[in-house]
Formats: sequence, C-alpha cells, structure tokens
Amino acid sequence: MRYRSNSYRSPLVNRLQLLAKKAGRSLSLLLLGAVLIAQPVYAAEKTSFKVAWSIYVGWMPWDYANQSGILKKWADKYGIKIQLTQVNDYVESINQYTAGGFDACVMTNMDMLTIPAAGGVDSTALIMGDFSNGNDGIVLKGKGKKLSDIKGQKINLVELSVSHYLMARALESAGLHERDIKVVNTSDADIVGAFAAADSTAVVTWKPQLSEILKTPNSSLVFDSSKIPGEIMDLMVVNTATLKANPKLGKALVGAWYETMGVMFKGDATTKSARTIMAKASGTDLAGFESQLATTKMYTTANDALAFINSDSLIKNMDLVRKFSFAHGLLGEGAKTVDAVGIEFPNGKSLGNTKNVKMRFDNSYTQLAMDGKL
Repeated sequence: MRYRSNSYRSPLVNRLQLLAKKAGRSLSLLLLGAVLIAQPVYAAEKTSFKVAWSIYVGWMPWDYANQSGILKKWADKYGIKIQLTQVNDYVESINQYTAGGFDACVMTNMDMLTIPAAGGVDSTALIMGDFSNGNDGIVLKGKGKKLSDIKGQKINLVELSVSHYLMARALESAGLHERDIKVVNTSDADIVGAFAAADSTAVVTWKPQLSEILKTPNSSLVFDSSKIPGEIMDLMVVNTATLKANPKLGKALVGAWYETMGVMFKGDATTKSARTIMAKASGTDLAGFESQLATTKMYTTANDALAFINSDSLIKNMDLVRKFSFAHGLLGEGAKTVDAVGIEFPNGKSLGNTKNVKMRFDNSYTQLAMDGKL
C-alpha cells in the first residue's frame, strides 16, 4: 500500500518489534508519558502550522499541492502559513505528530487509533482521502490456489500492520483463525525475496511489491483489499484542539485537497502532467503510479467523501478495526475492553467510551467544500 523506498511498513515493523518486546505489543504506553506532557488540553490560535506527509499513492497529491502553489494559495486565502514536511519514516511521522511536533499528519485509520488516539492525543480525521481497493493482497505459491489452501502454512508479512489486519479478515471470511496459520514477521524490504525462498509458500503485501510477486510463475492472488472495501482508510489527521482553535487550518487543507483532486482527475493534459510529477516524486514512472492508483479508491469529490463519512459503513468498519487492535494489544496494556478508546462519528454516533473520545471523524469541513462555502 505504501511505496517501498520511503516505506509505511518497513519502519513500522522495526518499531513494532521493539515495542512488542518492551510493552507487550502496546504502542501507546511508551508514548503516553511524552504525549501527555507535550499536548495541551486547549490549543491557542496561531497563524503558522506544520503538516507531515509520507510517500504513498494516495498522499502524493499533497506534494503536488505544495509544489504547484495550490496549498500556498489556500493558506494565503485564510492568512496562515502551512509548512508541509515529507517524513521518510512513516511511523516516526505519526510519533512526532503524537508528541506535538506536527499539527497534522497523514496516516491510516488503524494507525490513528493505535498511536495518537490510544496514546491519549485527541485527533480528528479531517479529510477522508481514499481506501485500499486492491493495493494489498495475499499470494500463495502454486497455480489455481484458493484462500482455504492457506491453512497450516507459514505467512510472511509485516506483523501488527494493516497487512496483518488484511490477513485476519481474510481468514475470518474463510472460516479460519490465526491459530490455523503461522505468522512470520518480515519487513517490506525483504518480502519479495522471502516469497522467492524455497521454504516460503505465502505472503501478504502491498503494491509495488505485490505486483512484483505476482509476476512470479505459479503464484495465485487469493485475497485482496477490494474484498474489504473501506476498511483500510487513508486520512489527513489534525490535532483536535488545534483544529478547534484554528478552523482556518481545516478550511485551507480541505480547499487545497479538493482543488488538487480536480486537477488530478480532470482527464486532460494537466491531469497527465500532475500525475507524472506525482509519479516521479514517489520514485516510479507514470505507468507504475497509475497501476497503484487503479487499485486505490480515491474520494475525488467532497460529495463522495461526505457520503462515506456519514455512512453506517464507516462505523461498522471502525468497529472491525478496533476489535482487531484490542485483540492484538494495540490499544495499550491499560485497555481492559475494546471500548477503552472512544471514537466519535458525525450525527452524534460513537463507539467505545464516550468519556474518553480520542478519535473523531469530522464532516463539517467536507460539507463546506461540497456546498462551495470554503
């Protein structure tokens, strides 16, 4: 799902391995002390903001918005400055956001829940950017293999990442459990080589590695993220207190995003030019970028995004994600139930402890974009 050279999952696996040893697979406990010191309950109004992003097909529009001047145009409109910073280590960008180093940061819904939210930092999903719609998949060796053939096999994947989540959902769909397979923790940089090894029979990975593995003779794609639409989401997340004190930041980011979407999906020469720039910045060519884009469901308009943000599907999907996270110790050792962290949705709906809401999905700024009121 994330581009390998600046990987979402490569640094993530190293981080998770370390945390698993020190905190019983809990991200939040090690971060909590620093977070509670660094994060004020109330944020002040200000005019300069820091936003972090990492390379991934669905987040390349942020780099283009910055390079093209779109982001500056919207920041100027609201009399603010937005400093967009690329952080090569994806999970470190979230850690820095959690510790107060950034006002906003791109991340997946699962990582939003298990890092800042579980760590005590109240965070708001400002922009629903996309979801993986085939970028992540499970591959078995052998022609004509089925998902049920995975039983009893060793599975190479990045443990406790969204690849692990994808595998858990796949097993559930086949009436199997994690005890029916053996997870072999493997970094994204090693996953292609692992599949080539004689003793390896199955992997879970993402594009572009997934595409490389599927070029291997006698390999079968038995499950991919298109089977669980809307569960692996990619978001722009903003510190809730900062957003409340500075609505101009939310308006500028949302305005810049949908203007960039307009360029990216207009279907003319400017679209090709913009996508070519994004492809180069992400380390691939236009064909490679569009191959990843084809299996990414982008919310190209505010109307499309709003429909999902306001839907019961979002609540259902987040319920699945929080249950996986709790079962794997990712909500912290202090989390006695799956309800430990409250998640707030539009229209007064919620999951978990309403007295400890730390993860929020906002629809108000997207509504402004749809209504042309930004």
